[in-house]
Amino acid sequence: MFQKIIDCYCTAIGYLIAAAMALMVLLVFGNVVLRYGFNSGFTLSEELSRWLFVWLTFLGAVAALRDNAHLGTDMLVGKLGPLGKRICMGLSLALMLYCLWLLFKGSYDQFKVNVSSTSAVMEASMGWFYAAGMAFAILGAPILLQDLYRLVTGKIDDDHLMLIQESEESSHSDTGETKPNH
Repeated sequence: MFQKIIDCYCTAIGYLIAAAMALMVLLVFGNVVLRYGFNSGFTLSEELSRWLFVWLTFLGAVAALRDNAHLGTDMLVGKLGPLGKRICMGLSLALMLYCLWLLFKGSYDQFKVNVSSTSAVMEASMGWFYAAGMAFAILGAPILLQDLYRLVTGKIDDDHLMLIQESEESSHSDTGETKPNH
């Protein structure tokens, strides 16, 4: 059931990202056409596009976290046995949860400081700009907690003890072979 909830909100995030991208394209392209074609433009375009980009980045990070799609390296962990990989995975999950807490706390503090300030053009509360970090922390924590639960209960097999994906160009042996993404 927990996985189903994560799947649902990650699907919703995908739709939000697509909508934000479409709106950004419309705003920026429309503004370019209006400026060069009609010597006019949307005053709202630049600021709203910047806000959408920040939110899109944080929401995209949640989707990437769910799919273990963040790039990394397994130079050390790849050489360890299953127990070493399990220990490193547990340590990395704990550290990522701590980083989410720090991000949440810092974003929340910035939200409180800036909630009464308004943006220059949209005149919206600047607190909502900083709320993107809180949203990432809140949406990312269940994903990491589920991975930690699966690790502790032994529901992760030895082949899935890596939390990262190497880039396709990354070499993993002296023969020049590359490791496929999983």
